[in-house]
Amino acid sequence: MSTVPSAYVNNSPALPDWLNKGDNAWQMTAATLVGIQSVPGLVILYGSIVKKKWAVNSAFMALYAFAAVLICWVCWGYKMAFGQKILPLWGKAGPSLGQKYLLTQAALPATTHYYKHGDHAGQVETAEITPFYPMASMIYFQFVFAGITLILIAGSLLGRMNIKAWMLFVPLWLTFSYTIGAFSIWGGGFLFHWGVIDYSGGYVIHLSSGIAGFTAAYWVGPRFTKDRERFPPNNVLLTLAGAGLLWLGWAGFNGGDPYSANIDSSIAVLNTNICAAMSLLVWTTLDVIFFYKPSVIGAVQGMITGLVCITPGAGVVQGWAALVMGVISGSVPWFTMMVLHRRSRFLQHVDDSLGVFHTHAVAGVLGGLLTGLFAEPTLCNLFLPVTNSRGAFYGKDGLFQLLKQLVGALFIISWNIVMTSLICVAIGTIVPLRMPNEQLLIGDDAVHGEEAYAVWGDGERFDQSRHGYYSDDTTTHRNGVCETANSVATIELL
Repeated sequence: MSTVPSAYVNNSPALPDWLNKGDNAWQMTAATLVGIQSVPGLVILYGSIVKKKWAVNSAFMALYAFAAVLICWVCWGYKMAFGQKILPLWGKAGPSLGQKYLLTQAALPATTHYYKHGDHAGQVETAEITPFYPMASMIYFQFVFAGITLILIAGSLLGRMNIKAWMLFVPLWLTFSYTIGAFSIWGGGFLFHWGVIDYSGGYVIHLSSGIAGFTAAYWVGPRFTKDRERFPPNNVLLTLAGAGLLWLGWAGFNGGDPYSANIDSSIAVLNTNICAAMSLLVWTTLDVIFFYKPSVIGAVQGMITGLVCITPGAGVVQGWAALVMGVISGSVPWFTMMVLHRRSRFLQHVDDSLGVFHTHAVAGVLGGLLTGLFAEPTLCNLFLPVTNSRGAFYGKDGLFQLLKQLVGALFIISWNIVMTSLICVAIGTIVPLRMPNEQLLIGDDAVHGEEAYAVWGDGERFDQSRHGYYSDDTTTHRNGVCETANSVATIELL
């Protein structure tokens, strides 16, 4: 008789029979990777990609959102997104804090859905997902997705939103917008049971954040005129560091969504990297062709659009499809940002600080529709609760899947436009959405009493009467000839 190694004997109350140590370890690791995308990933990226005077404020908006979402999530948000159904698009609010609930086996969705008509009336339509780890792991995993969604919205509002208004916006938008999208598509809502494919948040996270950010930017208003005309990154190298954390953290973003360390998780991670790399290369190539030089910030934008585009279908498309999606995600958002945006009065009127509309909303819609085209039947059966799903590329039945993807996108877009507008109007009756001009002129020191760099001394505040005139203009004058800082540095090196 063979003996079971002691490490695999569940002889402790902390090791119930249903617990798979490998799955639980991977799920917590995946959640932590997604969390690192936000803190410190987007904290670093936001703090470095903006103008120096907004570095502290931009980083803090991300940090605050991460903390605030977690408290809202465990107090009421998780069950609104994944709990018992009270409406076809909303779950019943409730806390997720008691050990009796947290230590039970994870299960999604909380409400069982039955066939109502036909030969299968009364039978279960979509089976419940029961991963082999506790609810505590699932709640934390879903939290980091909710947290990064709010942080992505902040990217549209950097450099002018009243921090007090942002502190109100985060819990309100999480409650009345994010939970709706998450429940409808993931948590057992009407789009979940209808079979809309959103593998890891192309719609729930990226499309919603892109639309909500753009809508909120409309209501908040534009940055200070000088900031909008000239908004150079204060540290490009740190921007790359933040982007790197974002890229590698996406292994947890898409690799954790099969809710298991299985073969579908592996193909999702590989497809994610394929699409991101191809999108970056395409975006950079277009920059070189049309602007004659590769932009580092442009490469980061291309990387992000690739990661966003593959997210709805990471584990349900083949590798060649990930390559095609990378080409499309590196070119279409590039066109909307570099060409269409400059020709559209409406797009120029709305001050979307980091172009989140293009990198997340446009790329998210593309990813969802391309998933409806390229979703492979065998891979769909490895992941999706709705059986017999397939993309339009794999037969005429797939055309209906493409229609489902379009309807899902339209629902997320319309809900976020309406709800984000209502939230902004409501907040505007309590506190101003936009900072006063006095704060916009000074930046971090006026808003937080802190600065990212002690340029004028050890914490010394800039005083024009003491330090002289300051300008962002890096042009210098030598012998009556204007030279940029780069050309001056070159001359000095020579």
